[in-house]
Amino acid sequence: MNTKLHDENVDFLFDAILALENREECYRFFEDLCTVPELKAMSQRIAVAKMLSKRQVYSEIVAQTGASTATISRVNRSLNYGSDGYTLIFDRLWKKENKE
Repeated sequence: MNTKLHDENVDFLFDAILALENREECYRFFEDLCTVPELKAMSQRIAVAKMLSKRQVYSEIVAQTGASTATISRVNRSLNYGSDGYTLIFDRLWKKENKE
């Protein structure tokens, strides 16, 4: 885990996110917190990560998401050498989908 991120403000941000109870609350909070481009960029990165984890090729990802190859490469690097945050979330979401 990247210790450069650890500080009181980041802790408070994460505690605030963890306090959200549903998607509607997420929309309300993130609309206040982020600009539209910031939120679109984050959602694009997680979509790219999902597609990469399903072994889709760059050209398909570019066509479906509009992400640049630089963004796809950065996300791919995080998937392969990062803190496993994407993997943690995808595993939980896929387990949840399979239970329903």
